[in-house]
Amino acid sequence: MAAACRDSECLRFGYRSRDGTDSRREVEPHSLVNHGRRWYLVAWDRRREDWRTFRVDRLARPAATGVRFIPRTLPAKDAAAYVEQSITGAPNRFEALITLRAAAEEIAGRVPAHWGAIEPIDEHTCAYRTGDDDLRWLALRIAMLGVDFEVHEPPELVEHLRALAVRLRRAAR
Repeated sequence: MAAACRDSECLRFGYRSRDGTDSRREVEPHSLVNHGRRWYLVAWDRRREDWRTFRVDRLARPAATGVRFIPRTLPAKDAAAYVEQSITGAPNRFEALITLRAAAEEIAGRVPAHWGAIEPIDEHTCAYRTGDDDLRWLALRIAMLGVDFEVHEPPELVEHLRALAVRLRRAAR
């Protein structure tokens, strides 16, 4: 993939979207970008005639096609900015509302902006609106904040937190 980006050579691959739908893609690859804990391919999708961001872990059998292309102008200042826009603009499968028992400014220093919004409630608590497609990762992210909290939504998140608590109790024996 990196060589195809460098050499302006089209790629073909299978792709599984966030909702589990499989498709075949043919793209003009622009860049590989690491964002958070994942790698993304920024590319012009030739069939959809638009820019797309692809999670690399969802690609299957990427292969160079041998077809060269003239690189297009990315609709952002750089590939990292485009990935950031794509991620923050896409809806999450699960949206959470949490009350954190900590001051908003304390939490703001621990949470990347793309993880959600923090709003002060009073000088000792804040509301945290966040989301993800994976409730296990969302539960872990909230627990990693290191403060007491209350989950208001979604109810499924509470079950994942309970399962995490059981595993942590077993590990701490």
